[in-house]
Amino acid sequence: MSKASEGATPGFLVWRLSTKWRVAVDRAVTPLGLTHAQYALVASLYGMQRSGLRPSQRRLADHTGLEPLYVSKLARTLETAGLLERMRDPHDPRAVQLALTDQGREVTQRAIKVVHGLLQQLLEPLGGLDSPRTREFTRDLAILLDAPLDPFAMNSESDKEQS
Repeated sequence: MSKASEGATPGFLVWRLSTKWRVAVDRAVTPLGLTHAQYALVASLYGMQRSGLRPSQRRLADHTGLEPLYVSKLARTLETAGLLERMRDPHDPRAVQLALTDQGREVTQRAIKVVHGLLQQLLEPLGGLDSPRTREFTRDLAILLDAPLDPFAMNSESDKEQS
């Protein structure tokens, strides 16, 4: 454990790890013309399309955890770059569906390989990508992601205590 991590709170460590990961992915996918956020969008879209889905911007936002407005902005940028297509949903004229272009699929496949290599490096201290420790870590992360966070819950709890 590094000196900076000694005595650190879990929140601080999660923030540091997410920042470390974001910076590493940004550097790795920049030569492919992507940012980390764009990678998250195209890689998620790639996986959804492989499952036979043609998601709306809203569904992709829900899947990635990105704000819908940000997904819309990213999608427009990626469309301009020729990596994805945006089209109206024939069943809901308010919704916009997304699909990777041929060029988008090719760039995404290359980016996924690069990021997978980074993931291997990151998880090496836990025994690698397929280790029992990594599976346990992944389960713990999923539990934390499913836990509701309400920044105003603390205020209402302390208000109740003061009453």
